[in-house]
Amino acid sequence: MSAERYNRQIILKGFGEEAQQKLLRAKVLVIGAGGLGCPALQYLAAAGIGHIGIVDDDTISLSNLHRQILFTTADIGKLKAEVAGKRLQEMNPQIGIIRHPIRLQKNNILDILSRYDYILDGTDNFESRYLVNDACSLLNKPLIFAAVSSFEGQLAVFNAPDHSTLAPGTNYRDLFPEAPDKGEIPNCAENGVIGVLPGILGTMAAAETIKLITKIGQPLTNKILNYNLLTQEQYIINISHGNGYTLPKTVDDFLNMDYQDTSEAPQGYIEIDASELVKLQQLESTILIDVRERHEVPVLDKQIYTQVPMSEFAAFLNKDFYQKQVVLICQHGIRSVAAAEAMQEKYGDAKKIYSLKGGIVKWRDYFLKS
Repeated sequence: MSAERYNRQIILKGFGEEAQQKLLRAKVLVIGAGGLGCPALQYLAAAGIGHIGIVDDDTISLSNLHRQILFTTADIGKLKAEVAGKRLQEMNPQIGIIRHPIRLQKNNILDILSRYDYILDGTDNFESRYLVNDACSLLNKPLIFAAVSSFEGQLAVFNAPDHSTLAPGTNYRDLFPEAPDKGEIPNCAENGVIGVLPGILGTMAAAETIKLITKIGQPLTNKILNYNLLTQEQYIINISHGNGYTLPKTVDDFLNMDYQDTSEAPQGYIEIDASELVKLQQLESTILIDVRERHEVPVLDKQIYTQVPMSEFAAFLNKDFYQKQVVLICQHGIRSVAAAEAMQEKYGDAKKIYSLKGGIVKWRDYFLKS
């Protein structure tokens, strides 16, 4: 270990060489190399965390760059986990970086999480949050949680005993016992987010991780911090142990839990990529429907399409149209899935329903690369 690299934190009163050695021995897994994960990864690597794992199966898009600061325009189309790992290794060659360019699912998450001491969740969908929470509970792994939307963010530490009282830790289900229905609550991909906000919350998540490892200060165990960027106000709410939910007690319990996998389309409609959409557009029997609200950008230039915002979609389903193949699109392929489910319920086998995976963001990336 290079003492000079970490000198400014080693000389801190109450920190010292002992705390730095704890960081060097620690194994931290960051789930999601996005707006939250990027700043968290940078500061964890710079602080000297000895072993850092990165989980992300996604590729870099142009719309990522205003907040995912490990990436550049030249990285578009590359795997986030691979690019992030390379940047961190360049920043600090003394630490170990393990890349996991995969999607966490029931059949692999326990194996991966078991290799680490601390888990930092920077995901942006509810399915992943409940999956990660329950896996951490089963494996007894401390979970550092951060979330952002629009101009607000949240931060908490789950499944870790309180440093001062030793009270057992709460978990994400103590706040939200069950996942909301798909599409009920938009994530930042659909709701938008100001770029600096995940930087703030991601850095704070890194700080909570360092506090847990070194046992300095008072981590946000059994508490959740709420932050408003517009007013710079923040407040902390105590979390109590709840009931009315079930946590898995065994591996079999965990494998039998219902975690909706958003990577697989429900039976009845098909998710397609941009190249498949281009082929479908050549058919006269295909109608392209944009379910974004009318104020959303980018506008689909040079495209023949019908705009039916989700707020008007129920009324649209009462109308007749002749096309037999329907392709639904939105910004990130989330609302289009909800629209596809509604159309499938309405029309059954009478029409072929498609949803564009990754939405307009991935569609634009496809044309930028082609």
